[in-house]
Amino acid sequence: DTVSIDELKFGDNDRLAALVASMLDAGRLIILSDVDGLYTDDPRKDAQAVLIPTVTEITPELEAIAKGAGSIAGTGGMYSKLIAAKMATQRGIVVNIVNGRRSDLLSSILNGRVAGTEFVPTVKRYAARKGWIATGIRSTGTLSLDAGAVNALTSAGKSLLPSGIVSLEGTFERGDAVYCVSPDGKRMAKGLVNYSNNELQAIIGLKTHQIQAVLGYKYSDEVIHRDNMIIL
Repeated sequence: DTVSIDELKFGDNDRLAALVASMLDAGRLIILSDVDGLYTDDPRKDAQAVLIPTVTEITPELEAIAKGAGSIAGTGGMYSKLIAAKMATQRGIVVNIVNGRRSDLLSSILNGRVAGTEFVPTVKRYAARKGWIATGIRSTGTLSLDAGAVNALTSAGKSLLPSGIVSLEGTFERGDAVYCVSPDGKRMAKGLVNYSNNELQAIIGLKTHQIQAVLGYKYSDEVIHRDNMIIL
């Protein structure tokens, strides 16, 4: 069964499917349901309920609809499937929720036709490794960055250096995942650190050439290399 982490509810195969699709760098995820897709209401209770063919943004209003609409099968029903679709589309993956009892729908999708409810990706596809960093590994700490570091990461595609870190929280080792937050407290990146929390605490705010003198060794100039970081 699934492994219990913050991003993945135990026993939730819908979200497990989204995670696997992300790790495989899949272009499309097809989730089979016992209804034709996401409706405006539960079609079993409301004869006026209408199938939503395409979703370009998963809003709180849509999540509220999903909590009361659609599938009775599986953990969380249609809401679980919607959250799985949200995870996948945030990784650049097209998602279809279709009726698993209809054998014609898979061929329709493969032939380029919209079937069930199709969710449009909100971003370009991540590489498999970055998808894994984003959703497949739990964060064990937080790094608070200054405005200059945030700009370097988001606008210039740079790696994170110790000089851009203001403070840290949590206990982590080299290779663990941590969140990076902007001066206003917003999570803006997640990545794998090259230094433990104790090591990093000693070099916060320093220039890269000072790392060796303080620690007596240096793994890397970067606290988080851009190849091991995903911008959220």
